[in-house]
Amino acid sequence: MVDETDYSEERTRLGLARLLTAAMDASGRAKCDVAADARLHKDALRRVLQGERSATLGEALRILEASRVAPRAHLLLFLVCGEDQAIDWLHTDLAEFFEEFSAEFPQAMQRSLGDSVGDVKSRWAKGTANRVARMLSDHISELDRKDQFLGSFLAGEQEIAGG
Repeated sequence: MVDETDYSEERTRLGLARLLTAAMDASGRAKCDVAADARLHKDALRRVLQGERSATLGEALRILEASRVAPRAHLLLFLVCGEDQAIDWLHTDLAEFFEEFSAEFPQAMQRSLGDSVGDVKSRWAKGTANRVARMLSDHISELDRKDQFLGSFLAGEQEIAGG
């Protein structure tokens, strides 16, 4: 098992290279097209993807963007959860949700908590994350129930109209 707290330059460079390579491969785009869109020389891109050279923050974001994934979400996932989670969520609606959620959440907290925002304790994070996930799950279940009801209702309307 890899030590998740190993922030060595080599481990970070290789993990980021793995994420960027997976993103580019999953996009189905040619390396030369990704390099052009990311404004990188093809040899520089090759060295970054092989982990021989560290990508700058801007380069990593541009490579992810050129690979047609949510760049900030995947970089944030890489930083917080590691490359495996970031790779697992490549080209998913979940990654796009995470990008928008991550951008909106700090402002939503500020609006909701106001002056009490400074009272938030780090020990509440895990429980809050689980509660938000449960709320999202309940919301999805409710939408599914409404879709099924609407589908049944519309099917009944068509039978009456066609009957």
